[in-house]
Amino acid sequence: MEEMLFYDRMQFAFTITFHYLFPQLTMGLSLIVVYFKWKFLKTNDPHYNKATHFWMRIFALNFAMGVVTGIPMEFQFGTNWAKFSELTGGIIGQTLAMEGMFSFFLESSFLGMFLFGEKILGHRWHFITGLLICLGSWASGFLIIATHSWMQHPVGYEILANGKFVLNDFAALFSNEWLWPSYLHNQAASMVTSSFVVAGIGAFYILLNKNVSYGKLFLKTGVVFGLISSIIVAMPTGDLLAKNVVKHQPVTFAAMEGIFHTEKKGAEIVLIGQPDVKDKKLDNKIAVPNVLSFLTYGNWDTEVKGLDQFAVDKHPTNISGLYYAYHIMVGLGTLFIGVMVLAVFQLSRKQLFQTKWLLWTFMFLMPFPYIANITGWYTAELGRQPWLVYDLLRTADGASPTVSSGNTLFTLMGFVGLYALLGMLFAILVGKIIYHGPEPKHS
Repeated sequence: MEEMLFYDRMQFAFTITFHYLFPQLTMGLSLIVVYFKWKFLKTNDPHYNKATHFWMRIFALNFAMGVVTGIPMEFQFGTNWAKFSELTGGIIGQTLAMEGMFSFFLESSFLGMFLFGEKILGHRWHFITGLLICLGSWASGFLIIATHSWMQHPVGYEILANGKFVLNDFAALFSNEWLWPSYLHNQAASMVTSSFVVAGIGAFYILLNKNVSYGKLFLKTGVVFGLISSIIVAMPTGDLLAKNVVKHQPVTFAAMEGIFHTEKKGAEIVLIGQPDVKDKKLDNKIAVPNVLSFLTYGNWDTEVKGLDQFAVDKHPTNISGLYYAYHIMVGLGTLFIGVMVLAVFQLSRKQLFQTKWLLWTFMFLMPFPYIANITGWYTAELGRQPWLVYDLLRTADGASPTVSSGNTLFTLMGFVGLYALLGMLFAILVGKIIYHGPEPKHS
């Protein structure tokens, strides 16, 4: 059973990690595309319209990859996690069905019109279709996170005699106090990814001395969007989400922060340290006294509960993985704010486009928002373990009893090979778009 559960979780972890490389760009990029089109309508500057088409081509490729890699996850609910689907399908099936029926179709329907219908629609209606694509993209994220938030903090349900969960308050799904901080945090994080990609490609053009006018436009846009979204990720959304974890999942919070023993007179915040789960301590730590208590409760001396206050069977199953995922996410988020503040400062001094080391920094940092987003999701998922529905349904009780570990491992290897090919194809196609640049080929 343990081997089967391990491969079930590994397969879902791999497929969802690869899948989320694409939606995290499309959600943020859809807003930037709408911004470029709006700027064209305001200024009639053709650079903005060509920028719109350039980034929409990259958006379309990301969207297609997101669809292709998202389908297997839907099937896994019925194969690897059939018991979970059977017990909770009356609740999560509603939000997932709404995501497919409304958000996905809204996004996909207008995508074709936006890509190929500008001459027929005219610029104003072209802008409207872009706005609807953005709305569909963000609504899709909302409904997925509504599902996730119910698993983290179940509300509006009752459990029947046969163990099935049914919804008795539909509105509770969307007024869940876990939902809005999670959603806004996720969307801001998607904007960070998009901002760094836009800024990084802009820096690439400037350094290459090719499409320089577009390079400057992309870099400036990415920096401004990036500063705003990087701050929002930390405050208020990240802070509100952390307070939800403290309130509803205190054992998760203790593991995230590496607090093995309750700190009664104020908890320190650990900057660096390696968790030793066996001996219940942090090795080689560098910490600042009492700061965690202040950030969490607004008081320097408030007690913060450690893992020693909770039954061992309630502890997260991978404390070290959770600790590192959380600290990588927070560390990178802090770095992003610092880089964006510095870039905006240089932009205000009209020195940004000449600061080569900063241009190289943006190119180098392009992959790192993806890492931060993935480790953020790992923090949420590892933090909820050993539960599928927090404190109600254990992960071991949601797996399919009839799918063997060998079958799961075989299909996992198939996914790895297939996704590697898809990833290479995607990189080649995006590389060609970037190489040709925003100007038409004949110009």
